[in-house]
Amino acid sequence: QVHLAESGGGSVQAGGSLRLSCSASGDTDSIFCAAWYRQIPGKEREGIASVVSDDGRTNYVNSVKGRFIISRDNTKASVYLHMNSLNPEDTAIYYCAAAQQACSYGVAFWGQGTQVTVSS
Repeated sequence: QVHLAESGGGSVQAGGSLRLSCSASGDTDSIFCAAWYRQIPGKEREGIASVVSDDGRTNYVNSVKGRFIISRDNTKASVYLHMNSLNPEDTAIYYCAAAQQACSYGVAFWGQGTQVTVSS
């Protein structure tokens, strides 16, 4: 079992930056892939970035590519999402997720979510 806890959400003006953190505990050695998802009210939760634990390969959805950076620190069992050039459309609840296989096959573990609000 893996437990995930996000931090770092908050309110920011358009054009600003935020860094989200996700700390993992439990069977962290079993994590193959970690990812960030977000959910806008009334819309489905979508995966926006993922990183492979061992080699650091990353993947991004087009809407955040070039603005967001996902990184991991295996020594701290942590994953980060650096968000730059934020705009109001980025307002959502952001969730950290982890999988014991490629994230494209689905994730098994979720954090509780952290709110990000971007004002114009």
